[in-house]
Amino acid sequence: MTTPLQNDRLLRALARQPVDMTPVWLMRQAGRYLPEYRRVRAAAGDFMSLCRDPQRACEVTLQPLRRFALDAAILFSDILTIPDALGLGLYFEEGEGPKFRHPLRDAAAIERLGVVDTARDLPYVLDAVRLIRRELNGQVPLIGFSGSPWTLATYMIEGGSSRDFVRAKALLYGQPEVLHLLLDKLAASVIDYLNAQIAAGAQVVQIFDTWGGALSASAYRRFSLDYMTRIVAALRPAADGCRVPVILFTKGGTPWLEEMAASGCDALGLDWCADPGDARARVGGRVALQGNLDPAILRAPEAVVRQQVGAVLDAFGPGPGHVFNLGHGISPDIEPARVAALVDAVHTMSANKRQHIDK
Repeated sequence: MTTPLQNDRLLRALARQPVDMTPVWLMRQAGRYLPEYRRVRAAAGDFMSLCRDPQRACEVTLQPLRRFALDAAILFSDILTIPDALGLGLYFEEGEGPKFRHPLRDAAAIERLGVVDTARDLPYVLDAVRLIRRELNGQVPLIGFSGSPWTLATYMIEGGSSRDFVRAKALLYGQPEVLHLLLDKLAASVIDYLNAQIAAGAQVVQIFDTWGGALSASAYRRFSLDYMTRIVAALRPAADGCRVPVILFTKGGTPWLEEMAASGCDALGLDWCADPGDARARVGGRVALQGNLDPAILRAPEAVVRQQVGAVLDAFGPGPGHVFNLGHGISPDIEPARVAALVDAVHTMSANKRQHIDK
């Protein structure tokens, strides 16, 4: 029997239903800015060993909830688990980010590539989801996630992070059929991965399209959004038959909000360059909106953090359908006290605004 949720603000906001205060969760809310996380990671030995250990992944998922009154937990994992499971040899170098020992450098390598079977290839992720759901015991919803096919493809082709995506874009324009073959396989893998997370207990899922904003308008539609739309359509309900809300987050995706809203998703994540009021007017209530404080503001004094939280809430305006978040992930150098100030400000200010509207 499923434990009833004690705090369903996130689910209500994603369904554009009234809430007593704006829900808040933060991208990378479990991470290096927390000293308790750093201790667990040191004990694990390295980042991927931490991800592959369900007990430790559960522990670091829950750590921020012990400090802050967040309205959701997000699975501790990495967007590159799928390419790692496909045999590309993921590893991390300090200060340089993720890299692959076997990047995709020709059409033959892409043709040989398989499709992920999550239960077989990524059981540790599903074990972590089940364990986190059990440990949460209905406290807040659990968010599962995946990278978008385009974002995963960029890492797999470039061999790691990139600023200009030379190899990926050369394939996109020079051999588009080969890139589509890769994206087809990745879309099938993401569908299996997210459905497996949902079956294991994820109550919301987010697709991280980190590098969609690097594409031209026409390329974004063909090589990123079309595949995310396919994924959204293929996601199954939870075990209790309830629809699992889907959040799409394209960093740099402001030019395409209307098209993203038509994808079938329930919410759009906004980066910090978007104006929430403008975004809300453009999507016309078709989807909820999530975001979008500039993560750099967390380096400012607490009074400034509170002021900027109020500015985001004011920009979104009254009415349902807002999930507060950063426009990207928390940086490792952030003081936890700033995060506490942010979470408190979101709840206090939005509750006060709600009470004012109700009078």
